[in-house]
Amino acid sequence: MIKKTILTGGLALLALAATAQTEVSTYRPGVTLDGVTYFMPRTAFRIVATAEKSVYTPGDFNKYADRFLRLKSVESEGHTHWTIKNITMEPYGVPDPQKAYSIKLAKRTVAPNVTLSEDGLLLAINTEGNEETLPPVPARVPATGHPNPRDYMSQEILTAGSTIKMAELTAQEIYDIRESRNALIRGEADNTPKDGAQLKLMLDQLQLQETALTQLFKGTVDQSTEVFTLTFVPDEETDKTVLFRFSQKLGLVDSDDLAGEPVYISVKDLHTAPAPVEDEKTQKKKQKMETGVYYNVPSRASIRIFDHKQTYCKKDINIGQFGNTEILSNVLFDKNAATEVTFFQNNGGIEQIKMK
Repeated sequence: MIKKTILTGGLALLALAATAQTEVSTYRPGVTLDGVTYFMPRTAFRIVATAEKSVYTPGDFNKYADRFLRLKSVESEGHTHWTIKNITMEPYGVPDPQKAYSIKLAKRTVAPNVTLSEDGLLLAINTEGNEETLPPVPARVPATGHPNPRDYMSQEILTAGSTIKMAELTAQEIYDIRESRNALIRGEADNTPKDGAQLKLMLDQLQLQETALTQLFKGTVDQSTEVFTLTFVPDEETDKTVLFRFSQKLGLVDSDDLAGEPVYISVKDLHTAPAPVEDEKTQKKKQKMETGVYYNVPSRASIRIFDHKQTYCKKDINIGQFGNTEILSNVLFDKNAATEVTFFQNNGGIEQIKMK
């Protein structure tokens, strides 16, 4: 959502002349009055980890799997296994409380317009600014259901007096289903249909029955895709910070939970923003521009998410808090130059300047 501030009725956002200037100063709650306050952004990252969860549940007849169906190595204990499928990261801007500025409104000046994001980030001056939105988070994919084996049990199986007898009768039913399917395939069954679609329907139904009954011996595996989101705001460079931990049994856990193996994030400032010049001439020039608009000159950084086995994600991204803060002179916004400026929402740098 965009919150658009249009200053009208003889008020101005920016300084237009020496006799009717608009002050831009550091915002101080309770002290700075009669102005419009905006923030420059810090670059944050929304990190989305997608993992596959596999849950094995043993069947009721698992101990008889080898005896009646010759199924080897059937597990008798249930377990859960997690695997990371992918990790993505997207930058976005959050208000930097250390870079809040108030623009005092002055009379007898022309009224420009300013676009702010809903949380107060400066998006544009004298033109439309579009608030960026993050791409939607992928939806989790729930596990698909399994057929209920008891729907395919005969009365004889259901009324058997013991578990081992039920298992024996169920195994015999499975063998009968297989024989019926083979007879249909060979065209030897008494009720073999002439229509191909009808034959497929019958074969599918027999396969469903066999699958449902066999899971009583083999057990079932439920697979789902789970999605986790995290927020990371880099304050400084880091070679190896634990972002979260991941357990093959528990999935994603907190960074301080030793039940999981660490997944790291590294941040390397590439120092692409020019170092500020602090000589006397520059300082004097800057003092004359203090009534302008503050903006970021971001620095590019290399971000990597990895563990001891692989790198999941790597990007080079401009980060607002790693650069410098500069000022757009108020000369650009006087009554003879309605300059249009747009800013990158995720880092506070200048996206475009148009002079009119």
